[in-house]
Amino acid sequence: MAGSSVSACLDTSVLLRLLVGEPENQAKKAVATLDAISQAGGRAYVSDLVICETYFALQYHYEVPKKEAIATLKALAQSEEIACSSVAMSVLSQSNLHSARPGLVDRLIHGQYEAMSGEMLTFEKAAKKLSNTRVL
Repeated sequence: MAGSSVSACLDTSVLLRLLVGEPENQAKKAVATLDAISQAGGRAYVSDLVICETYFALQYHYEVPKKEAIATLKALAQSEEIACSSVAMSVLSQSNLHSARPGLVDRLIHGQYEAMSGEMLTFEKAAKKLSNTRVL
């Protein structure tokens, strides 16, 4: 987070307003708040769980295709106003994530377990390609 500290942590409702602009009055308030944080030299943190919830909300409530939802989240994570975990940054930087098996959410889960040096146990056969993972 070079040079700026986290001043606020966003929940899914705020992040969605920033991304979709609806409802308009809340979106304007979210943008103004994020701008104020940035102007004060801070950044807003977005947790991996909020990324997951936003990913699903974009697809199921706003009918955004997976590829576009991932591109939107990737652009957001690269924004100077937003801070994300190193796990999220790594996962979102992967190519063809919209069609990858396992997908975005499973890769975020795996990344968190890897950061803890833990073995991931799963029944998901597609996860066998991930390091330090055992399919039961």
